[in-house]
Amino acid sequence: MYLGLDLGTSGLRGLLIDGDGRVVGSAEASYSNPHPAPGWSEQDPADWIKACRAVMAELSAAYPREISALRGIGLSGHMHGATLLGADDTVLRPCILWNDTRSAEQAQWLDAQAGIRESSGNIVFPGFTAPKLLWVEEHEPEVFAKLAKVLLPKDYLRLWLTGSHISDMSDSAGTSWLDVGARDWSTLALETSHIRREQMPELVEGSAAGGRLRAALCTEWGIKGSVVVAGGGGDNAAAACGAGCFAEGTGFVSLGTSGVLLAARDSFAPAPETAVHSFCHAVPGRWYQMGVILAATDCLNWLSRSVGQSPEQLSAALPRQVSGPGALTFLPYLSGERTPHNDAAIRGAFVGLDIGMETDALTRAVMEGVAFALRDSLEALRKTGANLETVLAVGGGTRSRFWLETLASTLGLSLALPAGGEFGAALGAARLAICAETGADPAQVMTAPEISETIAPSSDLTARYDEAYQTYRALYPALRQAGA
Repeated sequence: MYLGLDLGTSGLRGLLIDGDGRVVGSAEASYSNPHPAPGWSEQDPADWIKACRAVMAELSAAYPREISALRGIGLSGHMHGATLLGADDTVLRPCILWNDTRSAEQAQWLDAQAGIRESSGNIVFPGFTAPKLLWVEEHEPEVFAKLAKVLLPKDYLRLWLTGSHISDMSDSAGTSWLDVGARDWSTLALETSHIRREQMPELVEGSAAGGRLRAALCTEWGIKGSVVVAGGGGDNAAAACGAGCFAEGTGFVSLGTSGVLLAARDSFAPAPETAVHSFCHAVPGRWYQMGVILAATDCLNWLSRSVGQSPEQLSAALPRQVSGPGALTFLPYLSGERTPHNDAAIRGAFVGLDIGMETDALTRAVMEGVAFALRDSLEALRKTGANLETVLAVGGGTRSRFWLETLASTLGLSLALPAGGEFGAALGAARLAICAETGADPAQVMTAPEISETIAPSSDLTARYDEAYQTYRALYPALRQAGA
């Protein structure tokens, strides 16, 4: 038996599978995500441990025989978080999360230093880990002085599970400290950030062993035998493993809280000037690139709160079949933007509001605006040489047929819809555990899900969506100037 633990921004999910990849059971536990100041986003790492105990207690109670036969655990987690530990592994302050933008000035400074983009293969975004440490050094020097280790969120969970300071390549690629091509810590990036190599965890591939489960936890959960904990992966790399996206030409689009358009790559082909993320994959000798928008379904959630209707009600008010773009344009920069603008200060807008418009016009504009933002990511990916024709469509937003058809015609890509079952980060983490424990070839383990339907772009509407996208693109400079 194998277990995938996916540490999300709002909760932890455990997925139990057998050696053939069949799902046995799952459990979840939630925790809070405080925002103590504008632009800040933090979490107490103790909440992750509490959630893991709750998930394991539920799984152990529901599946005692299967849990007793557990042989591998894989970890997935939200990326870029800064978990700061003292000499005795005590947490020095709350973890600063991926969607925290307080270190925008530090990111800009670090990004401008010679050799940083070349070593990391990426722009230094405010959400990345390295600028967070520069912020702590400047604003909380007493904390920085005590720093012994910096761990990413899932790797703090690993520390509790195994007692080891270890990270994988894919998660570490989002720190700005990793030489993504060489798959090793960059001495230049560490020194420029005033960090020492001994403050970094040991690096392993995601499909390799990254520690062993502590004997006390095996006893607590009724596990008989030794359990390997795989290196695991950052959430998007693990999701790609769950969806079978690790060969050139494969990819997925995710309509989740944030939006992601990911393309797997057989080689390292960085293009930081595009604001595309170029990261190590969770399997050896592979990389992936992705465009990221900071608010996708979060935009619909915001509208839901504003008008007092649930996201489901808003979606249900739209027709199932699209007929072309509406007259109202929405720019979905509610929390700033990554690809292609790298702009933490930009904020969203509606353009073209009319007194006769009803709530359904706002909903339609929000969905179209998110699709246009993902088109920005597609254009940026194409500049790196990534070639996509069909992508898996995943995430909560895919429950809206209107959104899917809008996205297909805006991107000009066919969207393949999984038939059901598991294909996300928790499954990818569990699959990495299989590889770590058995030595199996990832190509044999990380298969693509069965497809229930493929939504092709509408040949009658693509030109109209392209015209609307060009209008959308022209609005960013004007909005940026207005907010400057």
